[in-house]
Amino acid sequence: MRKTLLLLGLLLSSGFSLSGRAQGVHLRWQMPGAVPGRAALRRVRLPLIAPDSLAALAAVRDVIFALRADSYLTASADSIRWPMADSVRVALHLGPRLRWATVRATDDVPDGLLARAGFRERLLRNQALRPAELVRLQQAILRECEDHGYPFAQVRLDSVRWFGTPADQLSAVLRLERGPLIVMDSVLVEGNATISRGFLSRYLQIFPGQPYSQGRLAAAARLLRQVPYLQSTGAPRVRFAADRARITFFLADRRANQFDGLVGVLPVNNPAPGAKRVQVTGEVNLALRNIKGGGKSLNLNWRKADANSTALDAGYAHPGLLGSPLELIGTFNLLRQANQFVTTRPRLEFAYPTARRGRVSFFAEFRASRLLSDSSFRGLTALPLNLDSRYPNYGLTYAFNALDDPFFPRRGWNLSATGAAGNKSIRRNPDVPEALYATVRARTSQLTGGLRAERYTRTGRSSTLLTRLRADGIYNADRLFDNDLFRLGGLATLRGFDEWQFFVSSYAVATAEYRVFTGDDAYVFLFADQGYYRRDRTPPASAARPRDWPGGAGLGVTFSTGAGVFQFVYAVGRATGQAPSLTRGKIHFGITGRF
Repeated sequence: MRKTLLLLGLLLSSGFSLSGRAQGVHLRWQMPGAVPGRAALRRVRLPLIAPDSLAALAAVRDVIFALRADSYLTASADSIRWPMADSVRVALHLGPRLRWATVRATDDVPDGLLARAGFRERLLRNQALRPAELVRLQQAILRECEDHGYPFAQVRLDSVRWFGTPADQLSAVLRLERGPLIVMDSVLVEGNATISRGFLSRYLQIFPGQPYSQGRLAAAARLLRQVPYLQSTGAPRVRFAADRARITFFLADRRANQFDGLVGVLPVNNPAPGAKRVQVTGEVNLALRNIKGGGKSLNLNWRKADANSTALDAGYAHPGLLGSPLELIGTFNLLRQANQFVTTRPRLEFAYPTARRGRVSFFAEFRASRLLSDSSFRGLTALPLNLDSRYPNYGLTYAFNALDDPFFPRRGWNLSATGAAGNKSIRRNPDVPEALYATVRARTSQLTGGLRAERYTRTGRSSTLLTRLRADGIYNADRLFDNDLFRLGGLATLRGFDEWQFFVSSYAVATAEYRVFTGDDAYVFLFADQGYYRRDRTPPASAARPRDWPGGAGLGVTFSTGAGVFQFVYAVGRATGQAPSLTRGKIHFGITGRF
């Protein structure tokens, strides 16, 4: 048998091929004597034909390895013969299927460590001995040690003893040598990154004196990839001295501060005689990140979606609140709809970043909407479409970011889900007849929720497929008004339509976008958006529930210039009452400057 195995090894290692004998080689498997292991042979699925002789020998090798992985550690090919040019006969030797008799850990191995690694002595007793499972168990124990201050731990089997007739049972002792306890010493930065070491330590959750954790170090590398103003220039370096670990991160500044403007030129549908046939919309963004090297950020956004709507968003984020991992976030949103209403939404949020690219946050928001004075309200015989209201609400958000780049991702996931609840109260407007309020409840429960899911799949060296789902919904126990609803349409939500064209109570938009990169920060793309919405603003007793399936498609280009990143998008939309038309497509273009 040893000669046969030696011949097999020489054939495989030297590249000697008998493929010239025939185009196809049939394999005939033989098991001399009684074969109690036929079930094992069925599990490995013996191949019956191979393209050539070299492939046939490789198939024999794979069968032997599969049998050994299935607890037949002494399995081998006793003989390999070629009776004909297109046929090979293989005589298999299985041997006994080895089993654990007992395997226990020494007393110096903590029970908690073994439990976290998945070790259960009673579950192994009298079970098949699979080397791969033994290796996985040892690796799990070592990972637990590496994550709890023992990076130099070693694990091995001791007092190994075979017994039984035949000798197919194994008794062993699992011995762990943990080595010295290693604690974190300090976090260092090499490179031109303007970043506070204290903030970096809090953000990565690596603090002096805590037990060394290899898992936390790996998570730190992932967390750094999500920071838009930092760029890793090398793998982290760990140096051990006097039972302490000193970690050095190689970081460089990345231009992430942003100032950009966006201009939209939209044709006016069915313009009045003498009115303009196009309308110009605009947007201005200012984002300051990593203020004074402490990770703080400030954002301002002004939008004029159409002739009637203006919005302002402002936000400030303060990570490492009072030396903790918590991040304090304050935002403010203002929406003014011509001379109809003004809605404000201040929000206070506390966020906690998890070690595995996640983020959990709790927020409190006070949404207030008031009608702008209009003397025509006094002659109304029914409630207007907008009402004064207040909606204090509280909610939770979970986000998970596994993108490989915060600005121009090519692969990875980005997920977020949010939910909020509160009580909405209707405030009486002095210009609206008081009797009209009898048809609406003054105080109702209201729920809101949202979901974002993005996946970037690399389809080639320079191409990426983006698939995205975005959904939001609002539910009220009584009724909704126009100033309660979401705005749908435009470059940010549903391309091919006017900005904020649809007033909706719930919607979902699915997107497929194919990008071909021509540089690190330049690409051309084709996209298709398919949406669904419904508008539940009428009393529940009414059967009227407007809904539609709008969709849009188009193309665009993004590239870098000396002044910033330029983007041009052309999109055509289709919805009920709006047929797709190339002459009525929407054009969006703008430039993003980073400094």
